[in-house]
Amino acid sequence: MLNKIVLDTNCLIMSLSRHSEFYPVWQGIRTGRYILCVSNDIISEYREIIAIKTSEIVADNVVRMLAESPNVEFIDPRYHLELIQADPDDNKFVDCAFAANATYIVSNDKHFNALKEIDYPKIQVIKLIEFLQTLL
Repeated sequence: MLNKIVLDTNCLIMSLSRHSEFYPVWQGIRTGRYILCVSNDIISEYREIIAIKTSEIVADNVVRMLAESPNVEFIDPRYHLELIQADPDDNKFVDCAFAANATYIVSNDKHFNALKEIDYPKIQVIKLIEFLQTLL
């Protein structure tokens, strides 16, 4: 059974370039090494931030690829747990991971450290470099 993950926006962006050490993370989505779980809110944020950091064309292409990929699972979170107080915008990733029963959230964002203090629901967060090591 493949791991299900939720990928923070900055981690996705870091994996897009062929010249990035994290490119195998992007390739992993395309080749079915794991299942990427996303919600509409996550996809919207991906598109918005990728367009700002690169271009509208790149953002559209990434979102289209994700929408068409059999290795991407669209989740409709029914619960809004509001577990991250320091940056409420990060809660969309937590809610998606909870609803998808994801193995972990991949993020370098320190705000996700708040999840280590919560007994339930237990949502594991790993850094992008740690996730990359699981793929190699």
